[in-house]
Amino acid sequence: MGESTRRRRDPEARRREIVTAAAELIVEVGADGVTHRMVAARAGVPLGATTQYFDTLDDLRSAALRALADEVDARLDGVRIALAQRGVSPAVIADLITEGLDDARAVKADRAVVTAAIHDPRLRKLARHLSEQLVSFLEPAYGYDRATAAMIFIDGVMWSTQIRETTLDRAFIETVLTQLLGMPETDTTPGRTAASSAH
Repeated sequence: MGESTRRRRDPEARRREIVTAAAELIVEVGADGVTHRMVAARAGVPLGATTQYFDTLDDLRSAALRALADEVDARLDGVRIALAQRGVSPAVIADLITEGLDDARAVKADRAVVTAAIHDPRLRKLARHLSEQLVSFLEPAYGYDRATAAMIFIDGVMWSTQIRETTLDRAFIETVLTQLLGMPETDTTPGRTAASSAH
């Protein structure tokens, strides 16, 4: 059975391919630059297929941005697990930030979601959810205010990297996080507070 035949018989697979193509293009050219024609070409489907599954271009962009948000959410789940295993310390957080900045596509996806959220109230809630998750990882050990300050700094690190096209030094990131977070309010030894906060 040919690939085109398989896709015609599996509408959900075709829809996923269209959304994936749109998400890739949003990362490359931004949400406003995406068109039905570009998405159809990237997905390898007839132009009419995009309007068959999505009534408007806005609907297609929203589905793609939600897919990107899901990707970011999945990465944050990896952060949660790493903090539970390694402890919630500025050194570990700095390591995770540096590792995350090495994933160019992930950084671009994060930028696409946040940039679109500024102008789209429907996506603003998703973007806030991502930031709130990070705060929730740090709050049990450092309290809400310090966890929020760290989250704002981490957001700034991400944007600085993209604007300046250079990665901040890992030691600098750890130093600032240490100053922002201070001493933990609870034991952050792996298997105790960090692990319990993961549930």
